[in-house]
Amino acid sequence: MDYSAANTALWTPIIQLGYISVALLAAYGLCRVVPAIRKSMVPAAVIAGFVLLAFKLVGVVKIDSYFMEGLTYHGITIGFIALTLRVPEKSDNDGSLTGLRSGAIVVSTYMVQGFVGLGITILLALTIMPNLFPASGILLPMGYGQGPGQANNIGTSYESLGFVGGRSFGVAIAAAGYLCACIVGVIYVNYLARKGRVSAKDHGYVSGSLSVKDFETDGEVPVSESVDRLSIQMVLVLAVYLATFLAIRTATSLLAAAAPGVANTLNPLLWGFNFIFGSGLAIVMRLILKALRSRRLMTQQYQNNYLLSRISGFAFDIMIVSAISTIEVSDLRGLWLPFVLLVVAGAALTLVHLRYVCKKVYPGYYYEGLVSMYGMMTGTISSGVLLLREIDPLMKTPAANNLVLGSSFGIVLGAPILILVGLAARSMGMAALCMVICAAYYGAMMAIILFAGKKR
Repeated sequence: MDYSAANTALWTPIIQLGYISVALLAAYGLCRVVPAIRKSMVPAAVIAGFVLLAFKLVGVVKIDSYFMEGLTYHGITIGFIALTLRVPEKSDNDGSLTGLRSGAIVVSTYMVQGFVGLGITILLALTIMPNLFPASGILLPMGYGQGPGQANNIGTSYESLGFVGGRSFGVAIAAAGYLCACIVGVIYVNYLARKGRVSAKDHGYVSGSLSVKDFETDGEVPVSESVDRLSIQMVLVLAVYLATFLAIRTATSLLAAAAPGVANTLNPLLWGFNFIFGSGLAIVMRLILKALRSRRLMTQQYQNNYLLSRISGFAFDIMIVSAISTIEVSDLRGLWLPFVLLVVAGAALTLVHLRYVCKKVYPGYYYEGLVSMYGMMTGTISSGVLLLREIDPLMKTPAANNLVLGSSFGIVLGAPILILVGLAARSMGMAALCMVICAAYYGAMMAIILFAGKKR
């Protein structure tokens, strides 16, 4: 085997991962030494993505788009599997089904973003931009609500259906969503502080805020075991991912054999939404491990919530940097008008919608619930937590936990998005029909938000 630099297949992954690492280190440095960047709360991974994109545009580095898109694709699934494998913490249930209602908030926001996004792109396609892909507006909830990984996957599948520049368009919307989550979110928090409605604080790391309990819970595999606990977590995550691959491959093969026409539409979506299947199988794995312990067939708990959270954080950071670095600015030529309209309308209407529903679901901690949900529904859970820490630094409210619960329920309640993504791309009429479906499903989610758990 040739171990020299001439063997590009051997060295390309290391070189590309090295670029990501250097960009992240540069981003961390900027966050530490530039007060304006630190106060903006833009995640370091987003800054690193733009740093690497700038280096690519000026010719300092050469990005392997194929490899980076692969990292983006796998990163989102690995991150969600790691999050889902975590053992749920015991908490008091107030009987109000807050987790379910938080999931309905998440999915109803998808519907608002999808309805508005499709409305904008259909209108432009019917008037001043007849060549615009009508279904491109559905990338607004993909980018804002689900992040760069899903925007990358759906944008890529739309490119095969004729949307030139679809992948870059989707990832650019997701990147704008991060900036919106942090910049608009910070401005809104400061506005609330000036009005005296919240107390925004400039805080740092609280020494002693992490205890042994955060790293190890009762019944876990002890540190003294011969197998490293991080290795165990990676084994669990990758085993679930392998099962995910096998399950989707089996399903798509059977679908292709039974109904080739339907398979042409659904199979790309099944592979594109593989993180949903990964999360589902992670739940199955978690339940199996719990059952084995309850029957005393297994004496130790193998999941470590702290390490699984760190794995998911690492996977999401790598995903974000790699996704943003592969944006092709030239692909956005001719798409700037719909891009700007989608970004601005999505930011504004998401805030308007969440101001109403969060008041209904989180009456005891309305502003904490609002800013955290806004951060998540335009960025990710991490940006939601960043905004929350500005007004609730010690996490005294359940707002942070609601983000996790809402995301979990949202995976189940949001399954119809698979149908919308596939239908909208078929024709202008189907895209318009998807707007009607968004409105109808929004009504169903609002029924859960307003009436679930209410005492008769």
